Amino acid sequence: MTKFSDFANTLKASDIAELLELTEKPEVISFAGGLPAPELFPIEEMKQVDQAIYEKEGRKAVQYGTTEGYVPLREEIARRMKKSFFVDCQPKDIVITTGSQQGLFILSQILVNKDETIAMESPSYMGAIMAFNPVRPNYIEVPTDDKGIIPEELDKILATDKSVRMIYVIPEFQNPTGITWPVERRKAFMDVINKYDVVVVEDDPYGEIRYDIEKLPSLKSMDTQGKVVFLGSFSKIFMPGLRLGWTIANPEIIDKFVKFKQAVDLGTSTFGQRQAAYYCQMFDMDAHIKEINALYAKRRDLMCESMKKYFPAECKFTYPQGGLFTWVTLPEGMDAKELMPKCLAKDVAYVPGGIFYPNGGNGNHFRLNYSNMPEDRIVEGIKRLGEVLKEELSK
Repeated sequence: MTKFSDFANTLKASDIAELLELTEKPEVISFAGGLPAPELFPIEEMKQVDQAIYEKEGRKAVQYGTTEGYVPLREEIARRMKKSFFVDCQPKDIVITTGSQQGLFILSQILVNKDETIAMESPSYMGAIMAFNPVRPNYIEVPTDDKGIIPEELDKILATDKSVRMIYVIPEFQNPTGITWPVERRKAFMDVINKYDVVVVEDDPYGEIRYDIEKLPSLKSMDTQGKVVFLGSFSKIFMPGLRLGWTIANPEIIDKFVKFKQAVDLGTSTFGQRQAAYYCQMFDMDAHIKEINALYAKRRDLMCESMKKYFPAECKFTYPQGGLFTWVTLPEGMDAKELMPKCLAKDVAYVPGGIFYPNGGNGNHFRLNYSNMPEDRIVEGIKRLGEVLKEELSK
């Protein structure tokens, strides 16, 4: 029998992988994945992009590249960071990653030791928890409200627990709740951060997927001490299969980050990086994002209207101003995980809320994704969920 490491022996099938398997079954109306709408992938444009890459760069396009990434793409990202996130940065401040998920993994590896502490919003992105687990850290869940993380609670934690090395947050259209921090909350958060020796990881894959709200300054744009590391992604605004993200940090962190990434994969796909860069040069990325936002806003509205119609009044949900998710709160005593088999029996799926808490608990929530499902199936799926919820509440 093969002998594995202690950490490998703790591994089990991930909740994400199991949930994504549900989306492969055509009969299941799955609100579980965080998947973009495939009908908006710019396939015809990409045929032109690929041809242009080969005509201009030939075999160079498929040769190894630098670990930091393709310079024209980093230049394009620097421009977008200024326009969309109010961050002044240079290509040298940016590393292209194999999805922002890789950025999460590398940052935890270079910033946190075993049994040191990562502070996170409660709840938070389950994929980040998975990325951080190999370090075997402790987790502190920072209380949140309808405006995001509560700075006063974070201040209390940092004042008493000196083992906190990293704080992971999603201020824009948070996964799973859909909540966005207002500017005043962001400023108060940074006031707390500037008092302590910690690094903030600002994960922002949804920042340009916005419907009813103007662009807000990112935490990184407020960072005067180099404490904020920004993670961005092309997955939600372009094509997730390219696996392209980016990390922006101070020079000291970038140096360690690049050295670690060299050991992980040498560098992100050189051809995929060119595909993104050439697309931005040849076509209008902003127009593409505008098309995405129009469709997703329509689907969000339809899902929320359907929940008002079909869900029991005792069930509450968030109305996100952007992003991909809404967060449903069930009456106390109901367990979303226990309801899953009954929902699957009706061929409808969601993500139970408990997996978004690194220390477990809070079972009376679930997350719904509206971006990936056609309108008629959104209505039918919510109707089926409503039937299960009403049956449970009638007992």
